[in-house]
Amino acid sequence: MLRKPFVGGNWKCNGSRKFINSITNTFNSEIPNIKKVDVCLAPPNIYLERLQNKLRPDWLISAQNCYKEPKGAYTGEISCEMLKDMNIDWVILGHSERRHKFNESSKLIGEKTKMAISKDMNVIFCLGEKLEQRQNGETKRVVVDQLQSLSGIKDWSKIVLAYEPVWAIGTGVVAKPYQAEEVHSFLRQWFAENVSKSVSDQLRIIYGGSVSPNNSVELIEKPNVDGFLVGGYSLKPGFIDIIKNVIKKY
Repeated sequence: MLRKPFVGGNWKCNGSRKFINSITNTFNSEIPNIKKVDVCLAPPNIYLERLQNKLRPDWLISAQNCYKEPKGAYTGEISCEMLKDMNIDWVILGHSERRHKFNESSKLIGEKTKMAISKDMNVIFCLGEKLEQRQNGETKRVVVDQLQSLSGIKDWSKIVLAYEPVWAIGTGVVAKPYQAEEVHSFLRQWFAENVSKSVSDQLRIIYGGSVSPNNSVELIEKPNVDGFLVGGYSLKPGFIDIIKNVIKKY
């Protein structure tokens, strides 16, 4: 089954109004048609509406986080209902920086994911192992443990799975294509055995971790790599080259 590729760009805590004006001019003009691939940018929350207004409507916009409750006394949080009110239909959850820098548990991430899906949002669900866990041969155990927080989910069409080895995020080190494919293949097999073959066939599994225009060429050729979640290069014109590399495969 041919899965529609997905390229996400996570801006993290970067950006400004001036930067958005400049980069959107480049993005809008350099890619004339992105119907063959879903392209989604995730700016800081305060710039969601500005980016949405500046980009062509065929680009998707995502939040970088949301909370597990619809509203209430949760200072500093943003709810799925607020995002939907802004016509934002995507959110990144489970990113390694949320897990390890902000100590978000898998339980909390699972609760956020289920809330987002209940509000008809789509989730880029991140998972991946630390360096010492990979060195100890624990990669498969770690990603399965992280998947357990999603038990009970019925509509998997609203999830894009992003495998992000923590040791390759922001380090300049990228998982070798065969390493990425090994984990992606394992994840697809896990879904076939524990959810359903249909979900396994349709689930988009993307790779994140120091993705660049150069390494994306070989990575996207792997049969179970359906796209990327890009960090630093999503803030650069080189993001266009990554998108083009993905389009070439399809």
